[in-house]
Amino acid sequence: MNSNSSVIKVTVREKVSYAFGDFASSMFWKLFSMFLLFFYTDVFGLAAAAVGTMFLVTRIWDAFVDLGIGAMADRTNTRWGKFRPYLLFGALPFGIVGIITFVTPDLSPNGKLIYAYVTYTIMMMVYSLVNVPYASLLGVMTNNSDERTSLASYRFIGAFSGGLFVTASANYLVEYFGKSGNVATGYQWTVAVYAILAAIFFVLTFAGTKERLKPAVEKKSSLKEDFKDIGKNSPWFIMLGAAIAVLIFNSLRDGSILYYFKYYIKDQTVNIFGTDYNFSQASMASAYMSIWLGTNILGVLIAKPLAHKIGKKNAFLLSVISSTILSFIIFFLQPHQVILIFLMNILIGISAGIVLPLLWSMYADVADYSEWKTGRRATGLIFSSSSMSQKFGWTLGGALSGWLLSAYGFQANMEQSETALMGIRLMMSIFAGIGALIATVFMYIYPLSETFMKKIETELEEARAKHSN
Repeated sequence: MNSNSSVIKVTVREKVSYAFGDFASSMFWKLFSMFLLFFYTDVFGLAAAAVGTMFLVTRIWDAFVDLGIGAMADRTNTRWGKFRPYLLFGALPFGIVGIITFVTPDLSPNGKLIYAYVTYTIMMMVYSLVNVPYASLLGVMTNNSDERTSLASYRFIGAFSGGLFVTASANYLVEYFGKSGNVATGYQWTVAVYAILAAIFFVLTFAGTKERLKPAVEKKSSLKEDFKDIGKNSPWFIMLGAAIAVLIFNSLRDGSILYYFKYYIKDQTVNIFGTDYNFSQASMASAYMSIWLGTNILGVLIAKPLAHKIGKKNAFLLSVISSTILSFIIFFLQPHQVILIFLMNILIGISAGIVLPLLWSMYADVADYSEWKTGRRATGLIFSSSSMSQKFGWTLGGALSGWLLSAYGFQANMEQSETALMGIRLMMSIFAGIGALIATVFMYIYPLSETFMKKIETELEEARAKHSN
């Protein structure tokens, strides 16, 4: 790494290499957020409430593991840098544990639950071991705010592409590998395909990226001092709250889609330009998930020019407010209104896609603010908080999904009661929209404006230039 005071530009090739890392992570992120609850209830045979509690317990533990990994990465020094080695050496364990998580041993109900607890906990820890350093890498590749937004945009194009690949192929691969009717086997082989691809893409990210930034003055600090610094960083707390709320929004939507189509929409005949087409609920669910992620990519592409025009904070607010309103509208749509349901999905997808690259670019700004204020740069710790917020949001969203299904009387693989159907509809619309609404409140009080960040960037560069001379 170096401390060159000039603005650091990142090549398109390196941005693409960086994007490969989130292509890999997001294949499994979408497996976990869109398929895992359904897999546990309808394939492995676990109770929805028990799965919700498991999500809460395992993910809260793992959220704090993230902070430890971030602090450890900050103190890692190798010839490859601080963060890149985790991508290289974590790739194979990530793939192996991912496959094991979707194995379905023939155990008692309690034995199955214990197996799920153990494998899912290990999976989340391995995920963090790779993903926290990967996220932190963005903060040391360039010193320029616009370049960071661009990097974050490339990252999320990779992320949504990975997720889109899964949503477009998972149901078909499960059906292909489970030809004998063994859905569990279909899931295991399907996940094995994704695991091999993920390991390859992590190695490509390691090989194609560079770490360039280091603090203006390399101050030694204890872990206690790092946590003390972050405890005084009010923008960090605000971003943490906003990110958790956004992930609750995404998690409730993702976790309810398969249930929404299987039990509420069901098979439909849709008239398109005067011709009737028959669609199964499974094919509609796959299309819905794929369109959701595809339109997220459009939102990511819009994020940088929109943020450049109106600022990151205002772009973020526009995204979460529109996501709230559109989500509420979905509640009032009926099963036969398939075209309107898909239209709302397109609009929400574009709107929600805007916010994600902004989140990660703003975390890099928060890291700069911390260095500007304290003289110490804890990039790994700051970015591990972003992973922690993901886990908390994902935790609360996933736990709420399981608990809500149980509270409204959901029974797997049966005709659902009106109450259960109401719960599924609320998860998909009103409850998810409330998550976006909470994010609006947090972002309204976020203090790091573009003008303020320019001042911080200038002063940090002056300090780096002084130190290098």
